[in-house]
Amino acid sequence: MAKEYRVDLDALDQVVRELNGVLKDMNVTKGKSDSGTYLQPSALGKKYEERDMLHKAHDDMKKFIDGEIVTKIEKLVDEFGKKSKKAKEAYDDAEHENKIH
Repeated sequence: MAKEYRVDLDALDQVVRELNGVLKDMNVTKGKSDSGTYLQPSALGKKYEERDMLHKAHDDMKKFIDGEIVTKIEKLVDEFGKKSKKAKEAYDDAEHENKIH
């Protein structure tokens, strides 16, 4: 006897929709991390030795958040969404094929 499987295609479709929503929200987050964290050089005062060091540390952290955190999360969510969509389409095709036979 062949083993049967059951896949909730609506649930897979919901996962894809929700991941697309996460990606949309990530664009807002990326914008906030870019423009919302801007620090003018003059904001840290003037004429003291640590000012440049603090400003550089802020810029380095901002680049790290954008490049190493936000971008990687965005890529991971996008990849998972594409794989989920592909799996859903494959199950759709298989279900359609089974109905024909």
